Amino acid sequence: MLVHIWFGFFAVAFVTALYQWLINGHAEIFSLLIQSTFDMAALGVEIAIGLIGVLCLWLGFFKIAENSGLISILARGLEPLFMKLMPEVPKGHPAHGSITMNIAANMLGLDNAATPMGLKAMQDLQTLNPGKDTASNAQILFLVLNTSSVTLLPITIFMYRAQQGSTEPTAIFIPILLATSASTLVGLAAVAYVQKLRLFNKVVLSYFAGFTLLLASLATYLASQPAEEMSATSSLLGNLILFSLIMLFLSYGWRKKVNVYDAFIEGAKQGFEVAIKLIPYLVGMLVAIGVLRSSGALDGLLVGIEYLLTLMGFNTDFVQALPTAFMKPLSGSGARAMMLETMNTHGVDSFPATLAAIMQGSTETTFYVLAVYFGSVGIKHVRHAIACALLADVAGITVATMAGYWFFH
Repeated sequence: MLVHIWFGFFAVAFVTALYQWLINGHAEIFSLLIQSTFDMAALGVEIAIGLIGVLCLWLGFFKIAENSGLISILARGLEPLFMKLMPEVPKGHPAHGSITMNIAANMLGLDNAATPMGLKAMQDLQTLNPGKDTASNAQILFLVLNTSSVTLLPITIFMYRAQQGSTEPTAIFIPILLATSASTLVGLAAVAYVQKLRLFNKVVLSYFAGFTLLLASLATYLASQPAEEMSATSSLLGNLILFSLIMLFLSYGWRKKVNVYDAFIEGAKQGFEVAIKLIPYLVGMLVAIGVLRSSGALDGLLVGIEYLLTLMGFNTDFVQALPTAFMKPLSGSGARAMMLETMNTHGVDSFPATLAAIMQGSTETTFYVLAVYFGSVGIKHVRHAIACALLADVAGITVATMAGYWFFH
């Protein structure tokens, strides 16, 4: 499926560019497409190079925790759940620990820690994969959980709204939580349906009840605080947890008489190798996304949707926020740019800008995550991963729109 989607991006961009040239008289369109290929290729390398330091840092710390046995201890908390969701991963396997750390980092919005831990988890799962170029069931489930993962503290979106002068930057907290929870549940349900996993058993339901209680408690606590205090608390909590985690890794390794420096260097070397390996996958995906955007295909889709909704008599106030939704699965920086453009055009506290911010926090960047995670282990055949991830994206955007109307319209 990935090869068809990748080719399709170029084909749609070419057909759209021909229309722009022959019908609209836009003679510079092909120049824009070529410039986009250069820009996106450079961006792919920049992203990979930028990841080197973060990957070296966190895979180094992770190696200390792994050698000391700490990861195995931490994994025991979620291992019963993953034994049900990923039955091919045996009890006590290192993948349980790295998956646990990745999901915890994602939930807390610790992006700089989540990606290295996620790549480590994908590598651990690859050791169990019989077909090295084809995604396993466990790898697909893990990827979908990452592209739709619940983020409890969307601090960066609060920051952008505050910078743009919002009177209440954190007003979107509950709507984002509803949207990202919906995307995760739908993504999990889609994978479970394809892989014939039984979700309605007491182990899975018990964990879900616990997660729901945790989400509700944290949401209630943070939502009760003033806007400026909530942002400060979120930032403090995230940074405190992150540095506490570093100290936990180092202290436990020291206590277990692990040579923490040598272990760190060993893990850091792996981080460098992973980052360099990502370059071809990132360049390929980002160039395809870049030409699709530069051709005007996404803008044309937006116009078509608004026209159809108007004919059907639906409220179209949300359409101005859709560029963010369209870009989110394709490009994180592109979606962020679309969100900021909507804020600048309509006002940060306008309905379209508020809805765009909710959409920005509802899901992850599906194709970027797919390129990075599967590219790190050489996966070429992704099976049902894209379909399930995009279904989760649709659910997240749909609930984001509904929540936007519910809270702000």
